[in-house]
Amino acid sequence: MKASDVMNRKVETIMGAASLEDAARLMVEKRISGLPVVDDRGTVVGMITEGDLMRRAETGTDRHVSWLASFLSAGHVAQNYVRSHARKVAELIDGTVISVAPDAALAEVVALMESRQVRRVLVIDRGHLVGIIARADLVRALMKLMPGSGEAPAVTDAQIRARFLKEVDGQQWTPAAGIDCQVKDGLIELHGIITDERMRTALRVIAENIKGARGVRDHLVCVELISGAVVSEGSDDDERTAG
Repeated sequence: MKASDVMNRKVETIMGAASLEDAARLMVEKRISGLPVVDDRGTVVGMITEGDLMRRAETGTDRHVSWLASFLSAGHVAQNYVRSHARKVAELIDGTVISVAPDAALAEVVALMESRQVRRVLVIDRGHLVGIIARADLVRALMKLMPGSGEAPAVTDAQIRARFLKEVDGQQWTPAAGIDCQVKDGLIELHGIITDERMRTALRVIAENIKGARGVRDHLVCVELISGAVVSEGSDDDERTAG
C-alpha cells in the first residue's frame, strides 16, 4: 500500500497570521490534533499541534526556570517564553515540514513517524498539499488487511498445514527442526520442541494468522537448552480461536 491509499484527502489548514485561539478552536471543532500552517500562496510552512499548546501561561503550565538556567541558556529560555506566551500561529512554528510523496510506501511513512517522533505526516505532491496521514489512518488500513476482515475463503486442512509450515520455515527464530502441526476441521494442533517460552507465543501467532484456521491447540514442549530438562508443556485445554 502507498501513502495515497490511506491518506485523508480533506485537510484542514490555518494561516500563520491566525491567532492561537483560532487554531485551538479549529482543532476542537474538527476533532483533530494538528494543523498544517500555510502561507498566502497555500504553501505549507510548518505544523501546529496540540503539543504546542500544552505549556501555556494562561493555564499556569508554562515552564519556570532558575536564574542559573536563564544565565547559561538564555536563548532556550527565551524560546520557551515564546511558546507559552505567543499569540500568533507563526510565532510557534519552526518551519519544519515532515512530508512524503503520494507514492511513498507505508513502510516509509511509519519509519518517518518513528524516527521523527511525530503523530502525523503530510502528503505533498509537486509542492501542493494533497493529504495527511495520522496514526489513526494507519490503524484503519490495518483493520482492512487483518486476517479476520471480510469473509474468509474456503481452504482445506492440508492447505492450512502447508501455509503454517511454510511460514515457520521462513523464520530465523524457529527451531531448526521439530515443529509440526496437525489440522482437523480448521483446528491447528501444534507439536514439537521449543527452547524459549516466547517461541510458543510466536508459533501461536503464526497459526492464528493462517487464513481458514478456526482455532489453535498447543501441545508444544519447552525444554532447557543445555540440560534438555522439560520446562513446560502446552495444555490440551489451552485452545485459542484464530482469526
